[in-house]
Amino acid sequence: MKDKDGYLFSPASRTSRMLNRLRRLPTRLRQVLLRRRILFVLLLVVLCYSIFANSGVPFFPRFPWGSSKFVIILAVNQGGGVMQWKGPKEWAVERTSIANKKAYADRHGYHLAIQDMSIKKRYAHEWRESWEKVDVIRQTMKQYPKAEWFWWLDLHTYIMEPSISLEKQVFNRLDNNTYRSLIDYNPLNLPVEIPFVDSSHQINLIVPQDCGGFNLGSFLIRRSEWTDFLLDIWWDPVFYEQRHMQWEHKEQDALEHMYSNQAWIRSGTAFIPQRLINSFPDGACAEQRGDKRIFYNQNEHDFVVNMAGCEWGRDCYGEMEHFKKLSASLQQKSWWWPFSK
Repeated sequence: MKDKDGYLFSPASRTSRMLNRLRRLPTRLRQVLLRRRILFVLLLVVLCYSIFANSGVPFFPRFPWGSSKFVIILAVNQGGGVMQWKGPKEWAVERTSIANKKAYADRHGYHLAIQDMSIKKRYAHEWRESWEKVDVIRQTMKQYPKAEWFWWLDLHTYIMEPSISLEKQVFNRLDNNTYRSLIDYNPLNLPVEIPFVDSSHQINLIVPQDCGGFNLGSFLIRRSEWTDFLLDIWWDPVFYEQRHMQWEHKEQDALEHMYSNQAWIRSGTAFIPQRLINSFPDGACAEQRGDKRIFYNQNEHDFVVNMAGCEWGRDCYGEMEHFKKLSASLQQKSWWWPFSK
């Protein structure tokens, strides 16, 4: 059978004629069609990336888009790693904590790095199961090369006042909000002074102190050459292989040891009042119950609460739900709070 042009009609011949006609299209038109296809593919890739990148999937590759100099590092999946399985309440705590940090980061334009600690199983045979913060910080700094400050938050923390930015809470008055001397508050009785400390050195590490010493559940660290040296030494095998049996708090004890003996580390370290970024609930530091420097005060709208140690004899899920509801209630009433001060 032939068509009107005298060609034998068949699907193959028809396809061949269409290809011949396409080849005769102007080069510019073919380029336009190709560009449209490329654009469609790129839009599809961006759409898929935006869906998964904003879904809270830990360790999903994220590009450092935006100009924010702040990155929040949230450690998750801590109960699902080497030591034990997680139950429904543990998963609920994790979801609540992630949602809280994500909403805060989105609100202020910060980056959020959700780091899955259960992936760090390689540490178990090296006695590094509680030392992974240093490695995670280094990896996050590589992931966000333009960021300046990195705010580490443990899983059992909750940002109670999401309307307050880090700039307002800490950095706009950094010198007034931090202190370097241990004279007024020194729970571990560390050496108050050591030789060759430069108190005019730039602040690179901001750590709160609690009743047991340095607290690394909520702290800030700046990208700098000083920090590179600190992280290298902090991660040194000498500490985790030779002192893991003596140091109950692992990397925290290592930092306290370095601060006590190394002038250059003390020069770049500053302390911040605990309640500015790391308030405790009543169940923590029970031996100092009632200490106004330590415990969360909703009447003064403390910024962050850290349910430190809730997994040891307390109810992490109950505490997280309590502070979640309390924060929501405080935000509903917050419109009049500035005028009541």
